[in-house]
Amino acid sequence: MEKTILNVEGMSCEHCVKAITKAVGALPGVSEVSVNLNAKTVTVTNDPDKSSLDQIRLEIEDQGYEVVV
Repeated sequence: MEKTILNVEGMSCEHCVKAITKAVGALPGVSEVSVNLNAKTVTVTNDPDKSSLDQIRLEIEDQGYEVVV
């Protein structure tokens, strides 16, 4: 398992937390998703053989948020 912290712009409320948690959590191999609105971060624990970091980024962006590198 791999733990990654992503900086995400555009999150402002509980709806954002739920949308990202649900979308990313549904990806194969993702075991944990934690959203911190104050820090503007999303922490993901996943199996990189089942869901790559690129897939996770795309899923967050598909929800309307921007992953900042």
